[in-house]
Amino acid sequence: MAGKKPRVVVVGSVYVDMAIRCEQFPDTSEIISGSGFSCIPTGSGLNQAIQAALCGCEVSLVGKVGNDSFGQMVRNNLADFGVNCDFLFQAEAKNTGVTVSFVNSTGTNRTIISEGANKALVPGDIKGAEFEKLISSADVCLINGQLPPDFVCAAIRAGKLSRTKVILDPALSSEQFQRQSVALPMDYYSADILVPNFAEAAELSTVQNHNIHTAKLIGSDLIARGVGCAVIKLGKRGALVVDKDSADQIPPFEVKFVDRTACGDAFDGALAASCAVGDEIRKAVRFASAAGALACSKFGSQESLPKKEEIIELLQSLP
Repeated sequence: MAGKKPRVVVVGSVYVDMAIRCEQFPDTSEIISGSGFSCIPTGSGLNQAIQAALCGCEVSLVGKVGNDSFGQMVRNNLADFGVNCDFLFQAEAKNTGVTVSFVNSTGTNRTIISEGANKALVPGDIKGAEFEKLISSADVCLINGQLPPDFVCAAIRAGKLSRTKVILDPALSSEQFQRQSVALPMDYYSADILVPNFAEAAELSTVQNHNIHTAKLIGSDLIARGVGCAVIKLGKRGALVVDKDSADQIPPFEVKFVDRTACGDAFDGALAASCAVGDEIRKAVRFASAAGALACSKFGSQESLPKKEEIIELLQSLP
């Protein structure tokens, strides 16, 4: 990954995660003592932006926070990594997105999410000369689907209009999986690179037999529907890269598994960074897979994201 400093624009969700550790979960109306507490910025957009910055990119994050202390916490955190927050908009009538988790002694958790300002993003937020200048100057625009669909579509169209490479992680919600009769936005299929997990790829495809053996068929169907390249994340089986020329499986990296919290975000952020310097897609997916594996070898989300040097070291340690 040599050459000029690449530019990446990340469009995604932002939260503050509050977690309390406890021996066991409280019963109804019961009050128990916790054994630890943490409060840190998180969210797919934030994590992916930080990962791209750790890979040496000039990064801007497009998202929305509330006019509250958590919003300032997020901005300060991103500034620590050199991420540009000029397009991290502020929602006056909404709180910053929050996740509240209880984690017991076995590592099981119960979580409540308040999406807050993330749900307040509208296409009008990214209309105007300043945003057009930002997106047109980027090498890659990485978009996460955990935002209002109309806003996601507007971001995809903005990237395509500027001829900036668009990477989309559809991040389908449980609600979208349940609404099988509702067609997903056609703009999703215009992405240059679509990065779903296997379940999401199956949902986006018209292939009926959904199993790991049909992954190549699913990827080919996505290409036929307009996607430039499909990178299907297969978990412990690695990743599958499908384009109009071929379908190739990228093998997984063997690391000691600890926590998968930020694995997908590390993968996406590193993929965007590698693509931003012009790496061929299979090389970029291998780089991203190494980043995802390293993130799985540490506890936490943001604190588990690897630096570029760590990713390169892992890649060089293998034949």
